[in-house]
Amino acid sequence: MDQIYVGVDRRQWLAYTVLQHSIYSRATKPVQVMPLILPQLPVTKIGLTDFTYSRYLVPWLCGFKGRSLFVDADFLCLTDINELFALFDANYAVQVVQSKFRFEWPSLMLFNNKACQDLTPEFINQPDTQPQALQWGKVGQLPAEWNYLVGYDGPQQPAKMVHYTQGIPGFIEMQGTPYYDQWHQDLGAALGNCSWIELMGQSVHASHVIKRLDVQRNQNRQAMLQGMKS
Repeated sequence: MDQIYVGVDRRQWLAYTVLQHSIYSRATKPVQVMPLILPQLPVTKIGLTDFTYSRYLVPWLCGFKGRSLFVDADFLCLTDINELFALFDANYAVQVVQSKFRFEWPSLMLFNNKACQDLTPEFINQPDTQPQALQWGKVGQLPAEWNYLVGYDGPQQPAKMVHYTQGIPGFIEMQGTPYYDQWHQDLGAALGNCSWIELMGQSVHASHVIKRLDVQRNQNRQAMLQGMKS
């Protein structure tokens, strides 16, 4: 099963929730999505975000076996993520969308884990190392549609993975930007729920709940009648 690691900002769990839903709901084959939570990881080096450096632990977390994907939490997946894994090329240590913004290259990385054995916790934690330079392995290119930069890429450009670089659409300041409505649709689906009767009505547990509710209603009715008499 392919593994996907998401860089989480602990101030903004909503971004991870929406991204996770967008991946799982569109995948046609099983994948595993896991958050990178800094206090759980052997990384002490801190950058602009919790995952500035922890993202490079992904091959190590996979035991340097197989392939894996890292993605920032402020993405939305609009297609089957297995299409991205199908682009894996073992000739490279890592594949990224090589956009004009060099600092955005590591925001989505398709790793060839066995070719990334320099990426150990010890290497990442060294103060003088810069894993974000991607000089630890051969770098391949992914199509631009896998890292569409909202606010920078033109609205006519296709997108399979949308990157809300200026802020997720959960912020009112992002109204009117491309793919704003799509993010909110996934938010609603991720947080939505059906009615209790639709979910539990045919369950063996339903009768116990209905009995308890009937008792409560009768008690409330009696209390109301007593109040009217007094």
